[in-house]
Amino acid sequence: MPKGLGRWLVGINVLLALTLVLMVAAGSLAGAGGSTATRSPNSTPGTRTPSPAPTQLVAVTTPTTTASPTAKPTPTPTASSAPSPIPTPTAAPTAKPTPKPTAAPTAAPTPPPTPPPTVGPCALFPASNVWNRDISALPVRADSATLVATIGLGNGLHPDFSATGYGIPINVVSPATPKSAVTFQYAGESDAGPYPIPVNPLIEGGSDRHLLMWDRTGCMLYELFAAARNGNTWTAGSGAIWDLRSNALRPDGWTSADAAGLPILPGLVRYDEVAAGAINHALRFTAPQTRTEHIYPARHDAGESGSASLPPMGLRVRLRADVDISGFGPQAQVLLTALKRYGMILSDNGSPWYVTGAPDPRWDDDELHHLNEITGEDFEVVDTSGLVNP
Repeated sequence: MPKGLGRWLVGINVLLALTLVLMVAAGSLAGAGGSTATRSPNSTPGTRTPSPAPTQLVAVTTPTTTASPTAKPTPTPTASSAPSPIPTPTAAPTAKPTPKPTAAPTAAPTPPPTPPPTVGPCALFPASNVWNRDISALPVRADSATLVATIGLGNGLHPDFSATGYGIPINVVSPATPKSAVTFQYAGESDAGPYPIPVNPLIEGGSDRHLLMWDRTGCMLYELFAAARNGNTWTAGSGAIWDLRSNALRPDGWTSADAAGLPILPGLVRYDEVAAGAINHALRFTAPQTRTEHIYPARHDAGESGSASLPPMGLRVRLRADVDISGFGPQAQVLLTALKRYGMILSDNGSPWYVTGAPDPRWDDDELHHLNEITGEDFEVVDTSGLVNP
């Protein structure tokens, strides 16, 4: 082989070897660069870290904004707004307002004593009795202003009775009612009895404890002051028995169940009369200070002084004719009309201008309360010097 050809072949081989080395080196570099750019060191092949992140963000965003309004408005509003609002408003307004208005009016009329009886075949004394006489035309007494001022010019007329049991109750009895013996503190001025006291009688509350028994069949009236039962026996401060067909008075100087020695029942404001539209008799009232004297028809006094400025028991006053009563309620107007026509008789010591009545659940206490708008200035004392029973 020629010498030049051998050198050429050696050069060709070296070139080929270099070319091969370069090619291998280039392939290795390319393979190493692709693996670093595409894989995550902790991931499985085919799983990409950037892809799950957007998916989870969407999933988190979607349940938070969509599931909250969708899941809660649908089940919750339907379950809580339907059952809750309906029972709550219905139970509250219906249960509370209904029992209270109903229980109050129903309970109030029940406790009071039995309503006063209507006048039967036996009236409370003859028509000619001073209790039943019209005094509207009688003259005014000369010392009227002084006596009215002593009782109380500015004090209002007060109904001493109510729909809730306050007042002097009336027991209706008959000749068949069993009678009981009574022991009296003031036996010398009391009627011995016996008295037809019911098994469970209605007695006035307070210290006076008046016990009234009206026998409408036998035309008798029995009255006790400070009545009390001790076991099977009865005691009282004083007592009086009245024949309602007679105008007879008690002996002068004798008391009765009242300080003035007068009967109580004929002077009470009674609902049956007011409902009928007229009270046709005088009423009973009290004054804080009285004289140690009494005038007809009173038979007894319980005063503290003989001063002429003090009113005596038996004093009769009337509501002045010029007093306007048109603004009062119907019950009050009946009472005030009676005070103009028949007046009222001073029968006991007590609060000024307290007019006495029998309790009855049908009284309109709110209406009667306005009677205190009538004051002492609206009254005048009547001269009853010529007014006596026939």
